[in-house]
Amino acid sequence: MTWEDLDAHLARVPGTVSAYVGRLDGPATWTRHADASHYAASTMKVGVLAALYRAAEAGSLELDAEVPVVNEFDSAQPGAPRFSCAPHYDNDDAVWDRLGGDASLRWLAERMIVRSSNLATNLVIAHVGLDAVAEVWSLAGARHSVTGRGIEDFAARGAGITNAVTAADLAALLGALATGAATPGRLASPASCAAMLDVLLAQEHREDLAAGLPEGTRIAHKSGWVRGVRHGAGVVLPDDAPPYVIAVCTTTDLADGGSSGEDVEDDACLLIAHISAQVWAARHRL
Repeated sequence: MTWEDLDAHLARVPGTVSAYVGRLDGPATWTRHADASHYAASTMKVGVLAALYRAAEAGSLELDAEVPVVNEFDSAQPGAPRFSCAPHYDNDDAVWDRLGGDASLRWLAERMIVRSSNLATNLVIAHVGLDAVAEVWSLAGARHSVTGRGIEDFAARGAGITNAVTAADLAALLGALATGAATPGRLASPASCAAMLDVLLAQEHREDLAAGLPEGTRIAHKSGWVRGVRHGAGVVLPDDAPPYVIAVCTTTDLADGGSSGEDVEDDACLLIAHISAQVWAARHRL
C-alpha cells in the first residue's frame, strides 16, 4: 500500500484522522492533518512524565520520595472547589489500593504510563505543576498542544480549560525523548530520557499501535481514549531498520472507549493498528 492508498482509505473514515510518521533523524515521511487539534485523552501523560523527570534533575523533588496518595486536587479553574477522581473511570486498582497511604513519585509515574492511571496522573501533576508540563511541550517544539488541567477537573473543563494535542506535537515529544536518550537532549539528560523510554517500553495497553507490529517488536508508546477519541503515539525500534516515530490521532464515530474509561478494542483501535502495520511494512523506505 502506498501513502496515497492509505490517505484514500482514511478519507473514507468519518471524522478526523491525523498522523505523523518519520525517522528520528529526519523530516516527516508521511503526514495527514498532522496539525489538527484533538482532545488529548491520556496522551497528555507523556508530558507529565517528562515534567517529573525534569523536576528531579533540577533537584526540586526526588523520584523515590514517598508522597501521600490522596484523592483531592486543586482545580485549574480559579475559585472552583477541589475535585476528585472516580475509581470506575480509572484503569489501575494498584494505585487505588494505596489510597490513604504513601507511594513514590517514580512508582506513580510508572503506573500513570503503563496502566494509564488517572489518580496517579493527578498526584504527579500536583507535585510538578501544570506550568512545568507546558514547558515540556515548548522545549519539545510543540506548536499547538496544551495541558491545561488535570483529569476529571470538570469545573475547569466547563470553563473551557482543556488538554489538546496534535499528531505532529506528539511525534515531536516522543522524538525528543528518543533522541535525548542518545545525546544531550532538549528535555532532559540522556540518562533521564532513557529512563522515560524504559517506562514507555513497559506499556501494558498494546491494543492499537503495538497490535499492528510483529510480536516482540519494541515500541515505547502511550495511547489515549475516551468516547469518540482514540490516539496512539510512540517510537518503534525495529531490529532491522532505523527507529521511527509514529503518532495517530482519531476523533471519529469509530472510537467508543466508553464513559467508564475502559480500554476496549473498538474500530478506531483497529484502524490505528492497521496504520501501524502499513508503516511497519514501509519501515525500510521511511
